[in-house]
Amino acid sequence: MGELISRVLAVPADAVNWLMKATLYHAGAKGVGSRDALGCRPVPMRTAAVDRHLAPLHSVLFIKETVGIVMPDGTLHDGYWYASDTGGAIKGGRIDLYTGNGSGSMRGAMKLNLKTLTVAKVGEFKGCPTTAGSTITIASR
Repeated sequence: MGELISRVLAVPADAVNWLMKATLYHAGAKGVGSRDALGCRPVPMRTAAVDRHLAPLHSVLFIKETVGIVMPDGTLHDGYWYASDTGGAIKGGRIDLYTGNGSGSMRGAMKLNLKTLTVAKVGEFKGCPTTAGSTITIASR
């Protein structure tokens, strides 16, 4: 596992933005394994499945519409996600957001307009995503 360093404080002005259609997924659903595409455990409300040709794995993504969603620990989401998973239906402008264990974990994210989310690549991470703390960190921009 690599060490994650340096907190992202703001979305860089030169960040690439995509408008993406989102779906939600959770542990316990048909076809969802216990590991993401990197071989790591998915992190609730942090792991995102992406088309690796559009947003490469190991990217830190900022999804502005997710800011303020209630996290599993009761804190508010800061909008940062780890691109650490892929999926057969995730092609082009689609993103799949991992919410946690069971369909009840999707409750907070169901308030999102999943037809259009603004997604920006704001950095990269090394190793496996972590659940430690409620903030995302990156290794470099």
